[in-house]
Amino acid sequence: MSYWVYIVCCCDGSLYTGSTHDLDRRIEEHNHSPKAARYTKNRRPVELVYSENCATWGTALSREAEIKRLSRDQKKRLFVK
Repeated sequence: MSYWVYIVCCCDGSLYTGSTHDLDRRIEEHNHSPKAARYTKNRRPVELVYSENCATWGTALSREAEIKRLSRDQKKRLFVK
C-alpha cells in the first residue's frame, strides 16, 4: 500500500498539508465531500500542488509533521521550481 503526504492550495491562496493512503479520493473529498478537513471546507476549490510517496504510514505522518513546521516560503520551494 502507498501512503502520501500532500499540499493543496486553497482558493484563498492558503496551503493545507495532509496525509492519506488514497490521494485521488482525498483530493476529491477536499473539493466535494462533507468528509473534507474543516479547514478546506470553506476554502474550496483546492488544487493539489505537491505530493510525496512514503513507504509506511508512520513515515507519512512524520513527514507531514515535518512539512507543517516549515514556513510558507519553505513549503512553496517544495513545489515551485
